Amino acid sequence: MTANAASPNHLQLTRDGQLRHFLTLDGLGRDLLTDILDTADSFIEVGERSIKKVPLLRGRTVVNLFFESSTRTRSTFELAAKRLSADVLNLDINTSATSKGESLSDTLLNLEAMASDMFVVRHAQSGAPHFIAESVTPGVAIINAGDGRHAHPTQAMLDMLTIRQHKGAFEGLKVAIVGDILHSRVARSQIRALNELGAEQIRVIAPGTLLPSDVESLGCTVEYDMARGMKDLDVVIMLRLQKERMEGALLPSEREFYRLYGLSQDKLALAHPECIVMHPGPINRGVEIESAVADGPQSVILNQVTNGIAIRMAVMSMAMGGQVADRQQKLTELTERGLA
Repeated sequence: MTANAASPNHLQLTRDGQLRHFLTLDGLGRDLLTDILDTADSFIEVGERSIKKVPLLRGRTVVNLFFESSTRTRSTFELAAKRLSADVLNLDINTSATSKGESLSDTLLNLEAMASDMFVVRHAQSGAPHFIAESVTPGVAIINAGDGRHAHPTQAMLDMLTIRQHKGAFEGLKVAIVGDILHSRVARSQIRALNELGAEQIRVIAPGTLLPSDVESLGCTVEYDMARGMKDLDVVIMLRLQKERMEGALLPSEREFYRLYGLSQDKLALAHPECIVMHPGPINRGVEIESAVADGPQSVILNQVTNGIAIRMAVMSMAMGGQVADRQQKLTELTERGLA
């Protein structure tokens, strides 16, 4: 199962450039990414109301199709869908028919037969959301909630929203992503978004064992030394170090990783005084980041969580709007040809 990296937009966009699916940030362009951020901004205040609902997806059914566990991501997608007034089905893959031998295609057909309008897909295999988008009935929107090492576009966009809120614009920003770049779909999507939105400099800081061999081709510079990499930073994004990486002999120990690459107050002091600290979560305190930094005045980690709901509301509402516009356009064309 591989992503259609050559031309993702034949799936993602309608002919007039609206979102139909949200699978990757590749090829979306600055204008559309900015539209997503602006739409998310308009949803921020919904979370501050006493009744946190808007009727944009009333009557629609959203299925959270998580083949890989993630409590935080699934919860924010569920909240986002409910705040848009959609009906939500959380499919437990561990007890679903796919774990009993039913094919993914058959599972999708059964869910479509229930008149589902949107699948939010998280999968350990790169390209799975693309495969599903190519397989589903027209009119069903697919949102990528993370696939393999490939992409995590909504996480990247909530990070961009957080950066814009605190820095105003991307031009002139120096941003570093620190940690396990090799296995991180988040880092790949963040680098793509930062480049598209105009960040001045994107650095990745990590040991050589946690860097892809072609990392610079993504549009970033490599720094192996944390002290040099932190100099003059406006934004530092720490990545979660997964325990299995330690068992894979990619690093000598958690203690050694923290000594060299963990974000402490001393290392943060090397950055710009107004540098903000980010982390996609969940946090391993004392491994990637010191508690005093994670809970400190420069941390915007909880803002990221709040912004995750707004970004997912934006993407879901825009994709559903694109699906409706696409269907209407096709119906109009058929009517003009006397076929409808």
